[in-house]
Amino acid sequence: MTTFRVTNPATGETESEFPSLTAAELEDALDRAAAAYEVWRPTPLTERVQVLRSFAQLIEERRDELALVISREMGKRVVDAKGELQYGIDIPSYYADHAEEFLADEVRESTSAGRAVVRKTPVGMLLGVMPWNYPYYQVVRFAAPNLAAGNVVLVKHAPQCPESAVLIEELFREAGLPDGAYTNLFATHEQVERVIADPRLRGVSVTGSERAGSAVASFAGKHLKKVVLELGGSDPYLVLETDDLKDVVFQCTKARLSNAGQSCNAGKRFIVADHLYDDFVTEFTRSMAAMQPGDPRSDDAAFGPLVSRDAVAELSAQVQDALDKGAMAQTGGEPLDGPGAYFPPTVLTGVEPGMRAYQEELFGPVAVVHRVADVDAAVALANDSPYGLGAAVFHSDPDVAVEVANRLETGMVWINEREGGGASLPFGGTKRSGFGRELGPDGFGEFLNRKLIHIPA
Repeated sequence: MTTFRVTNPATGETESEFPSLTAAELEDALDRAAAAYEVWRPTPLTERVQVLRSFAQLIEERRDELALVISREMGKRVVDAKGELQYGIDIPSYYADHAEEFLADEVRESTSAGRAVVRKTPVGMLLGVMPWNYPYYQVVRFAAPNLAAGNVVLVKHAPQCPESAVLIEELFREAGLPDGAYTNLFATHEQVERVIADPRLRGVSVTGSERAGSAVASFAGKHLKKVVLELGGSDPYLVLETDDLKDVVFQCTKARLSNAGQSCNAGKRFIVADHLYDDFVTEFTRSMAAMQPGDPRSDDAAFGPLVSRDAVAELSAQVQDALDKGAMAQTGGEPLDGPGAYFPPTVLTGVEPGMRAYQEELFGPVAVVHRVADVDAAVALANDSPYGLGAAVFHSDPDVAVEVANRLETGMVWINEREGGGASLPFGGTKRSGFGRELGPDGFGEFLNRKLIHIPA
């Protein structure tokens, strides 16, 4: 049984609980979504995008209230939560501006006599299985393009974020979306399987852990449903040459501690050229140690708690495994005392194959720093990972940095800057970080039927 509750990670106190759906409620939700599709699909595009614009406006008007909710749910600093909500404004606005362009017919050359076009049409009901680390951003980047295209969406949010899940549904309704076109599901794992098995469902998008993605994709494949997966990452940051080490250290520190280190595409492994290594470790350790966690309601805190005490325990086990096998903690290494789910910034060196920290994703404020002899060794180490989400390359010659980027087995690479993104840029990875893309025109097209229409001469 899945329990949807808000347990404030800063205090350890449970503040609210929500019951899972009954079987009858789930069937009603599926029926309402199917009926909504018949209403939403033929709705003129101008009206569909106006709903997205209204939704973005509501996010702007209620930003302060919405930020406080996810700060209590998963520990994000309030100031960062407000920053996350900017995506809730930018993404629907972007698709409202570009949906007509993205849905336009594509004229294709025909080798037989006649005229050919590819027409893009919605496919129907979709399911989004969402994570807790970006409760608004992740949902909106799934929902906005698909609603603009004429699909309808069901969303199963993470158990830690029930209040924000309810609010998003309310905001879409207030924006003018028909009943059932966006439906929040407080569903159990078994009920998620029931939704995927429903013949009216056409696709599934999962953002979350490798384990969750594998389980959902396996079941979806059994029922021949398309899947988009955005899973874990252990993103390498290659520090190869620089005229400004302090700026590189600043970028790397911000990358590792953003969202308390709980970002799939955050820098986690820092692969440093031999001639820079000692100075980098000294400056990076100093920079990380100066950034201490605290009350997420305070602007003075560098970052907030992890999502739960269980998350702290898992991260502690990964770090301790490395220390037991010979790695060194330059700073941090042990969870902080108290009821909150706090873990200090930690820098590990001497991490080798056979340690959990070498291959596993570290979802928290823990950085691993490696020394390498040259560019080839840096690329080999960066690619020696089951993940392939993002990466960054720091080099004083941008052309060399791009050449290195071409050799990395990742879905995204940032040159001389930490990871970023935006509504117009595709987001996704390769290897065990998943497949498919979200955002931009690439993400918009994932759940469309690209229908060929051929007209003879």
